Amino acid sequence: MPDISLTTVVLLCLAALAAGWIDAVVGGGGLLLLPALLLGLPAGTPAAHALGTNKAVAIVGTTGAAITYARKAPVDVKTAVRIGLAALAGSSAGAFFAAGMSTEVLKPVIMVVLLAVAAFVILRPAFGTAPATGPATRRQILAAIGLGGLGIGFYDGLIGPGTGTFLVLALTALLHLDLVTASATAKIVNCCTNAGALAMFAWQGAVLWQLAALMAVFNLAGGTLGAHTALKKGSGFVRVVLLTVVFALVANLAYEQWLA
Repeated sequence: MPDISLTTVVLLCLAALAAGWIDAVVGGGGLLLLPALLLGLPAGTPAAHALGTNKAVAIVGTTGAAITYARKAPVDVKTAVRIGLAALAGSSAGAFFAAGMSTEVLKPVIMVVLLAVAAFVILRPAFGTAPATGPATRRQILAAIGLGGLGIGFYDGLIGPGTGTFLVLALTALLHLDLVTASATAKIVNCCTNAGALAMFAWQGAVLWQLAALMAVFNLAGGTLGAHTALKKGSGFVRVVLLTVVFALVANLAYEQWLA
């Protein structure tokens, strides 16, 4: 455990609580949790330790949210795990290529895509509000494995921010799910990708386990509460949170690209 003031630890725990709630509802909790760790850890702490600790915290909240959703939402766990395994492979490939590729070139493209997504959701109020019409077809599942698994998994390894949000959007569009069921499915996929990343960081000794354990308790509470909130409020509420997170992600990427 690094030398961190009690005030900083409390703030990090509150950030973990809020991030767990956001991530459970629509994804994107890392937009809050990772910057909080980067700011809260002592100067000189390797960035890998923030990334590894972030994964150790996030996997607990994501798992809690996934269990809550699986109990109360019509989630096809088998399909979700298949997409998750593809995402695990995709994120590994993305991480491999990340070392030799400038993500600065890709960030403006991602911002344009996000703004287009926001415009689509705004102009299509019914998107993700209708319940699924029936079991997904084989073609739809293969498309979800390819784009939602391999494609978004690759993005997660290459760049990262907003992966959960992209998953919710892709699963809603490809499998014709409502936003609540898509969020539930995305949590199971996230568990698979987080497990792979955490294993790598742990092997490298880049996880601050004591701090992670404390923050994970709050992240779990936030994730469980967020899942209950989404289930209670429905797809309309998730849609509002989705748009908020999309615009926050665009602002974050723009800041990193031009102001940081």
